[in-house]
This record gives sequence, C-alpha cells and structure tokens, in this order.
Amino acid sequence: MQDNRIQKLPVARRADLTEREFAILEAVISSYIATARPVGSRTLSKLPGQSLSPASIRNTMSDLEEKGYLAQPFQSAGRVPTDKAYRLHVDNILLYCRSTPRSAVRALERIAEDPAVQRMLHRAADALGVVTHELGVGLEPVVDEGVLEGVELIRLSSERVMMVLNIGRGLVKTIFIELDSRSDDPGLERLAARLRERLVGLTLKEIRRTAGRRLREAVQDENDPMNVFVQSADNLFELEGDRQLVLGETGRLADQPEFREESRLRTLINLTDRKMLLLETMKRRVGEEGLCISIGSENSASELAGFTVVTDTYRMGDMCGIIGVIGPTRMSYSRIISVVEYSSRLLSQVLDRQ
Repeated sequence: MQDNRIQKLPVARRADLTEREFAILEAVISSYIATARPVGSRTLSKLPGQSLSPASIRNTMSDLEEKGYLAQPFQSAGRVPTDKAYRLHVDNILLYCRSTPRSAVRALERIAEDPAVQRMLHRAADALGVVTHELGVGLEPVVDEGVLEGVELIRLSSERVMMVLNIGRGLVKTIFIELDSRSDDPGLERLAARLRERLVGLTLKEIRRTAGRRLREAVQDENDPMNVFVQSADNLFELEGDRQLVLGETGRLADQPEFREESRLRTLINLTDRKMLLLETMKRRVGEEGLCISIGSENSASELAGFTVVTDTYRMGDMCGIIGVIGPTRMSYSRIISVVEYSSRLLSQVLDRQ
C-alpha cells in the first residue's frame, strides 16, 4: 500500500505545468466540483477576470489532457479532472491555513453531548455526513495502549458469564466466558475483585503478554474458577478484531449526482455492505498518524477506485482512532478537509477531558 499522507511541499504547482495550465486546471476543478458537469472552454472563458479566448483555453485544456490532468468522458464533451488533477489540487490546498465554516462548527460541537465513546463516535460520523453530504466514517480507538480501569463479571446463564472491561477514558469492551455454574453471584464478585487486583492499571498490551502468569499466581486450588481465565489467557484479551466501525447515513451520499445512475448507486450500496473492507481500510490508517487523503486509484482496494477517503486521527489518552468521510472524487476538498480536521481535534479535546 502506498503512503497517501499529504506532504506539505513548499511548491505552488507541479514543475510540468505552466502558470496558465495551472490556472486553467484549477478553474476546471472548481467548476466541475460545483456543477458535476464536464467543463468546456467556452464556460471558462466567461468566468470573471478571464481574458483568454475559448480557442486558447481549448488548446491549454488539450495540453492538460495529454499530461494526464484532464479527461474527456464523451466525444465533443467538456473535460473532467482526473485523480492526478485532484491530487495536485489537494496538495496545494494543504499549503494554506484552513478555517472551518461556523455552521459546521455548531453541528459538530453537538457530538460532545454524550460522554460514552462509542455513542460519541456515532454522533461524529452522523454530524460529518450532515455537514459534508458525504458518508461519515469512524473507527474506535486502538485499545493496545489503553489502561484497564475496571473489571466486572455478570452472569448471563447457568454457564455463561460476561466480563465487562472499562478501558481508558470510558471505553467499554465485553468478553463472553463459559464458567461453571457453581460460581454464585457473591462468588463472581469475589472473582472479579481478584481479577481487578491482578490486572487493573495495566495496558491491554501488557495484559495480553503477562495475563497467564499473573492469573496463575492467583489460583487457589484445582477447583478455583480462576483456572478458566488462566487456560484462555493467551487469547482472552485479544480485542483488536472487536473494534467497531461506525458509518453515517448512506442516503446523504446517495443524493450526490454521481450516484443518480442505477449502476453507480449499486456500486455505492455494495461498498457500504463491505464492512470488513472498510474496517481494514480504516485500520491501516491508524498507523498513518494525522490527516490522510487517498483519491480514486490511490486507494489500495479496487472497490474504492471511484471514491476519495479523507480521514484524520483523534486521540484518547495514549489510544488513537479514526474519523473522516468517504465520497466521490468530485468533492469540495478545501471544506471537507477543514471539517474533518476540526472534528478530529474536537474529539481529542473532549475525550482527553474525560
């Protein structure tokens, strides 16, 4: 997988473009983002401040097409930007300071109304969908560096118990265990207290590495229910596969012009049904700390070739997760980047206060 993190290069345009080519390309991108229609030379010639003739603009657009920045979807149609053009556009956006629209700030600040991490992440994904009209997406924090703060055991049936782990700042995970019915409720509480004594205060990474030894030292006899935890210690606290992927409402993205055709809409529906694909895509981004933008063909999964994924990491103590949006490559990059960056900062601030 290529590294799609944006490097903030101190350049205003690529060396293979003249000033005129760069200006025309930016005009095509802006027009196409606004209208979702191929852009012609006559349209650009009517823009305020434009002094070039339609013929000169048409020649420049032909040069940009040869260089791979523009494409012509139909004969005699105007041009549309390619992934290469959007990449240049985004690289230049990131050279400048970005402000988040006030309306977006007001909508996003509501995500802090519920202190529970999972529900807060759902609120953030929904709010991003409302603000950007794209598909909001979020990923729970990586729990490896999370510190275990509490353990509870709850009887579900005669032989089934739920272990509730409180991790970090309000993150809750559950593990189901088959446990002998001879352990009554007071016995379960005593067992939970012994687990807390041995494990609370350690990170999940430390617990996975040392739980077997730590719990074995607490075993009192061969009938001790602690033996069940000792025997399964090697994989009992393996919670990486339990991380929750959160998606906003697909309907907002389906309203985009790109999905008015039935075949394109089917592509979108198939994508949102591929939860494991999206989960793996988000998990890979956790290691790419900070803003990450992959455009069309830059995405490692072919199913995402027609989409742009804009994400940023948020922090919860020593843990970090992902928040962002997925949308068509024709998106308002400047606005969406600023909104995603703001949402990640806001999540980090709220979660660090808990």
